[in-house]
Amino acid sequence: MSHTLGIRQAQKQKTRQAFLDAALALLEEQSLSSLGLREVTRAVGVAPTAFYRHFRSTADLGVALVDEALGSLHPMVRTTVATPGAERITRAVRLIADHVAAHPAHVRFIARERHGGVQPVRQAIREQLARFAEEVKTELAKDPEAEGWSDEDLLMLAHLYVDQMLITASLFLETLEAPEPSEAARQRVAHIATRQMRLISLGRQHWLD
Repeated sequence: MSHTLGIRQAQKQKTRQAFLDAALALLEEQSLSSLGLREVTRAVGVAPTAFYRHFRSTADLGVALVDEALGSLHPMVRTTVATPGAERITRAVRLIADHVAAHPAHVRFIARERHGGVQPVRQAIREQLARFAEEVKTELAKDPEAEGWSDEDLLMLAHLYVDQMLITASLFLETLEAPEPSEAARQRVAHIATRQMRLISLGRQHWLD
């Protein structure tokens, strides 16, 4: 009996993932607010009623996509921010570039839906970004430069870094989707992103002056 339940659970998870993959592919050319349930089920090859065994609505599916796109990044971000010195910024830019190259559809989805028309998805993105900011704040607080800083100021600084990482991801995505993608364009984005994050760090050094 347990073996049968295991097979059923695996099949259910496989179907759920098929919905997520199909939606992500369809969202390359449209926003979530315009995505139809029947459009998704047609892409998966199942009846519309099968959708409701996994998601309450397309908004619920969108929230699941947010978790898929951002949820797995928390350990990597924490590890990157924990890197000491100037290497922290270099490693962060490299991480963003590699992630965009490996998961462009996820990055595109977050960039579009962060200010999109589906409120639960906007909220889910805000909550994930708030988690990133708290995690970044925790690591920044360990730096010697954090002495004398309030939690409020550290969190503000963390949000600046998180916002800059999102901007950088969008810029890397633009180079990837250009009519003629080039390594030179990618390197320009990396160079600018590195300088911008260093500028944030420079401001940090003189914040309490």
